Amino acid sequence: MANTPQSKKRALQNEKRYAVNKARRSRIRTYLRKVEEAIASGDQTAAAAALKAAQPELMRGVTKGVFHKNTAARKMSRLSSRVKAMA
Repeated sequence: MANTPQSKKRALQNEKRYAVNKARRSRIRTYLRKVEEAIASGDQTAAAAALKAAQPELMRGVTKGVFHKNTAARKMSRLSSRVKAMA
């Protein structure tokens, strides 16, 4: 349990940051799931559109510190190659 005023403040800040990061991570996962569903349905135009919408969200997660840069790059690379393979 936090005792000093500074540690109490830090605990509050950590809770707020955790909530923001959790929401952002969930939002990104939703975008990625939409791409996966479009790929599974076999609709290449929908998959390409979903991928185009997911890319800025994923990169925003990188700049906000939710994902590592290489993780985001790997996810984009794998998804884009799967979309391209549908053609």
